[in-house]
Amino acid sequence: MRRGTTKILLLFWLSAGLVLASCSRKLNYRDGQYRSARDMVRLKRGRYASPSLKTKEKYGRAGGTTKTVVRRPARTGSATGTLASVIDAARSYQGTPYLFGGTTRLGLDCSGLLQLAFGQAGVSIPRSSNEQAVWGAPVDAPDLRPGDLIFFGASPGSHTITHVGLVTVVDADGVDFIHASSSLGVVENSLESDYYLSRYIRAVRPRL
Repeated sequence: MRRGTTKILLLFWLSAGLVLASCSRKLNYRDGQYRSARDMVRLKRGRYASPSLKTKEKYGRAGGTTKTVVRRPARTGSATGTLASVIDAARSYQGTPYLFGGTTRLGLDCSGLLQLAFGQAGVSIPRSSNEQAVWGAPVDAPDLRPGDLIFFGASPGSHTITHVGLVTVVDADGVDFIHASSSLGVVENSLESDYYLSRYIRAVRPRL
């Protein structure tokens, strides 16, 4: 009796797992092709349909105003020189867990990741994200380049900086950046996702 019950339960869980796996893959299917989450973001925003056109993203800000971020295609795809070394150093920490105040491979916070990455390239930068936000010349979103620092708020439309990332790639498909996520640790994400775009505040170009 117990063996029969065990087999039934095992078959049930296996079937459920297959259904969930199938559903999760279907969520990323378009035109008969499976796409990554990053590609789905770009597909959603029409990047595959009209990559040669400017695109605008609008979202509400505190006080009822609207902020617009313009994206232009065919920009610099990767960094060179010192900034390339900084990006490589930051990527070497991918998978490191998040730790508030952390500055080692045992755990990092967002500003700690940048300080370590720049430090490994021989460049000293401030420790906190607010200090890093004024360490360089302001850059408009359409002019972002690999190596720029981008800053975010904790909620959509916020003006208070709580998070920082390092731009790694800028090309016709959009902007990627690496950062220490409080939930995922050190990861590389697309700025075009609703979550990050709605929290974007400003960007600066490092003083090198």
